[in-house]
Amino acid sequence: MLTEEIDEFIKHLRYERNVSPHTLRNYLSDLEQFSAYIRSMEKLPDLPVERIDRLTIREWMGRLHADHKKASVARKLASLRTFFQFLVREGKLEANPAKQVATPRIERKLPVHITVDDAVRFIETPDTGTHLGRRDRAILEFLYATGIRVSELVGIDLRDVDLAGRHVRVFGKRRRERVVPFGDPGAVAVMHYISETRGHFLAQAPEAEREPEALFLHRRGGRITTRSVGRLVDKYIRQCVSIHDISPHGLRHAFATHLLDAGAPLRDIQELLGHARLSTTQIYTQVSMEKMIEVYDKAHPKA
Repeated sequence: MLTEEIDEFIKHLRYERNVSPHTLRNYLSDLEQFSAYIRSMEKLPDLPVERIDRLTIREWMGRLHADHKKASVARKLASLRTFFQFLVREGKLEANPAKQVATPRIERKLPVHITVDDAVRFIETPDTGTHLGRRDRAILEFLYATGIRVSELVGIDLRDVDLAGRHVRVFGKRRRERVVPFGDPGAVAVMHYISETRGHFLAQAPEAEREPEALFLHRRGGRITTRSVGRLVDKYIRQCVSIHDISPHGLRHAFATHLLDAGAPLRDIQELLGHARLSTTQIYTQVSMEKMIEVYDKAHPKA
């Protein structure tokens, strides 16, 4: 039955593939949504997976297109493909029906480019005279200093950070481990947060809610969430005049683009970002090219 197979697949992801909690939630959400659609169409409490074919999947995707972006629909289809491929490997299906469904065509948008000056001004917005301001400044400094994903940042434990050696151990997609260096501004901001604020958050929190192993905490002493990081970025955007269209992920884009502009090799940037394929990193060369064309148009007498 479909619900039982989904449960087995989620256990496989959690215990055998050791995927991140964020990825696990996405798979579970997509598959539960598909399962709910199947139940609504079939008027049955459950359905044998053998009865699901490519037409069923295409009909579901057609429904999704009404109120979901193409990128979201494409991700849900990818979740189904991985799920059905698992069932094929387990011998429960002969073929993967989702493989016969075309992925929606997605226009690849270039990351929003912000200047070094704007990035620095944005990072320095939090009031470091307050506990929350010190934490927020450390988070923004760390995102820009390392280029790590927000999901990686919230997963960092205190033991993962070497302030003296100026590097941090992070776990990326599929729990791939990498070590990322950072500079003095990031180290100083994190040091101030640890020495002046982190202990305060732990002391104020009920013992049951404390997560003393986590590096970045919310004010109740628990590990900060990706949603909270998104909210604090939005908060400082409103305070920082003339800076728009930036997100927590935007600091990762700025990190990569500014390294490339300064002459860093693309392969090294790929390693720092934790990209499995160089083609993913190459989008930043297009950002730099756009910037060069803009500078040329403004400065060249015959532009």
